[in-house]
Amino acid sequence: MKKDIALLIVVIFAAAAVIKGVDIQSVDEYYSLHSDDTANAAHTVTLTIDCSDILDNYDKLDQNLRDERYVPSDGIVLPEEEYVLCDGDTAFDLLEKAARCEKIPIDYQGSGDNIYNSVYVRGINNIYEFSCGPSSGWTYTVNGESPDKGCSQYVLNDGDSVEFYYVCDYTKEAAK
Repeated sequence: MKKDIALLIVVIFAAAAVIKGVDIQSVDEYYSLHSDDTANAAHTVTLTIDCSDILDNYDKLDQNLRDERYVPSDGIVLPEEEYVLCDGDTAFDLLEKAARCEKIPIDYQGSGDNIYNSVYVRGINNIYEFSCGPSSGWTYTVNGESPDKGCSQYVLNDGDSVEFYYVCDYTKEAAK
């Protein structure tokens, strides 16, 4: 009997130690990393997520995605939003932070899983590569220019403006 009481006391102390050392957050707290207070931040960047090209190619879009939840009527998944820039943040870090804060699902292939040594963004907001034709997928720009490196290799600077956008035919995009 004394052994059972001693064991119970040890378990209670162990549980208390774990609870005290663990930062327990609500779902809203977990997703609210964006509240880094951009007003007082030394360095910020902006991000936009746009799938408006789908609106001109709606007939090619996967039937299951023809819904306002996936493709908003204006094509803007995330209007321009300002985020705190941390040292070494990449365009992908920004996308990941924004997706977490705004509860936008993203899917990607890790940098170690491809020959380009960069993260490959397969899907944003349940819209994936090939969802709107065989040459469709996500790409990005920084300050209106298409970088010559992957999004997880492009280190951002204060004031940069990043846009992830969906193209229905990258061959037309490359010709621009």
